[in-house]
Amino acid sequence: MPESVALAAAVQAGRWAAAACRAVRSAADPSALDKSDKSPVTVADFAAQALVCRALAEAFPNDPVVGEEDAAALRSGEQAKFASQVLDAVNLAGRQFDLPAATLDDVLGWIDRGGAEGGGRFWTVDPIDGTKGFLRGGQYAVAIALIENGVPTVGVLACPNLPRNGGDDAGDTGALFAARRGDGATVRSLGTNSTPTAIFTSPQADPAAARVCESVESGHTAHGAAAEIAARLGVSAEPLRLDSQAKYAEVARGGAEIYLRLPTRPGYVERIWDHAAGVAVIEEAGGRVTDVDGRPLDFTHGRGLERNRGVIATNGPLHDAVLEAAAAVLAPRP
Repeated sequence: MPESVALAAAVQAGRWAAAACRAVRSAADPSALDKSDKSPVTVADFAAQALVCRALAEAFPNDPVVGEEDAAALRSGEQAKFASQVLDAVNLAGRQFDLPAATLDDVLGWIDRGGAEGGGRFWTVDPIDGTKGFLRGGQYAVAIALIENGVPTVGVLACPNLPRNGGDDAGDTGALFAARRGDGATVRSLGTNSTPTAIFTSPQADPAAARVCESVESGHTAHGAAAEIAARLGVSAEPLRLDSQAKYAEVARGGAEIYLRLPTRPGYVERIWDHAAGVAVIEEAGGRVTDVDGRPLDFTHGRGLERNRGVIATNGPLHDAVLEAAAAVLAPRP
């Protein structure tokens, strides 16, 4: 079946952005700033968002985009050199795809297209999900999703360091996962001529045989609570710890059965760009995603999942058992 215009645009955007990320990462130590929340922002972050918004603007000039970055830092005089590096990264990646050269004004404008707040039909973009993984040479993803009336209907995860075929097949590194509501989920290489292959979640129905994946960073999930949930399920395998929405991809293609992102502090609100693409991919592969209380993720409240608490994603058959274990572990204690 031919890809829809929306999915094709998202796939193209993911490839362009991944090329920029790889180019910056290969050029020694990536330059970085500190955001107000102290997580690193790189040249690749800005270049990737610019290229994603460029691709989406070409296909859907009137669609709003909710992005993680804005160009304010690049417009300050003291960051002129940094802005020049972003422009160079955009054009270096663009040459790989025969794109016309961009100006700095082009790049700043594309980045700032990501300033929408959501609602109705909109795209959400995380230009580098897993920035710390990117900096250390681990897993990261360019995450792109189309949300229509609160439902992620298209999702793309471009994972430059994840083997296409799973396992440790480092000779085929770089995987792009894509899904469109009702059409299933696929994986392909990041190359432009790669043929997509359908992916499906694991049929495993025995909780004790499950494989759990979780975030590397303890600030992103409660590792202790996750270990308690795994123990209640009888899981004996050590958790697979990955940065970024690569965890969604692993569950979607059967490399794990459970992904836990548990609240680390009261009142923390997940951001929509950290989950929308992964939800689209895993659900189309046959899996299930809710918050820790069993509620579907609600993408209708701007940039945050304001009505949800944490995230649990599974292959499907194990979901109810995981929710039951999570309820027992996360229940208030006297």
